[in-house]
Amino acid sequence: MRRTYVFALALLAAILIPTAAFSQGGQTETSRGVAGGGVSVPGWIGKIDAREEAAGMTLNSARFAKDGDAFHVTTGPAVTYWNPANKASGDYTVKATFKEPKYMNLNSHPHPYGIVIAGNDLGTDQQSYLYCAAYGNGNFIVRGFGPAPFQMNGRGAADPAVNKAAAVGEPVTQEIAISVRGDKVECSINNKVVASYDKSALVAAGKLKSTDGVYGIRFAHNTEVIVTGLTITKP
Repeated sequence: MRRTYVFALALLAAILIPTAAFSQGGQTETSRGVAGGGVSVPGWIGKIDAREEAAGMTLNSARFAKDGDAFHVTTGPAVTYWNPANKASGDYTVKATFKEPKYMNLNSHPHPYGIVIAGNDLGTDQQSYLYCAAYGNGNFIVRGFGPAPFQMNGRGAADPAVNKAAAVGEPVTQEIAISVRGDKVECSINNKVVASYDKSALVAAGKLKSTDGVYGIRFAHNTEVIVTGLTITKP
């Protein structure tokens, strides 16, 4: 009888273990799969983070769809989306507008979303890319994969240019751009440069293979964002 009781408790504990629980800024939150997930925009593909895969999540645990002229993204696991035809080289600027319709509606603390550049070997275990992403609380973060994750501004920083939502459940919008010009790589949020790096600090062992490559968009886990105006311009 005791064995049966112990087994029942163990089974219940296994059922209640979250699918994937990750920590950001000292806070832990479970990644929750999205109903009707997957990529439904022609030409686009994506890849969730390796730790999300290890926890049993898949690309179908997030949703990437068209909403008129916009992309409507709901996660799920942390994920990067791209169209292999979208390539940038030399000097360029990639930008888009990100609207979180209801700030923190799927999470217990702010999560970022933003622009990806310099994508090489995407979708493989050797992928490299850089991203700059904003939070709806006035913070931003610059990170990359090369193929292991690397940080450029630690766990993120605040900047007055980054918009803050009025309250949980209220909308917040950010215009995010990454520019490559000569030997500099810069991230701008709402038309202000918030981070600038020498290219040599980014194209290095364990970081980017090149600043040339595919561009796309990146989302942390448990976010809902509308993306418009994803464009590339050349000087």
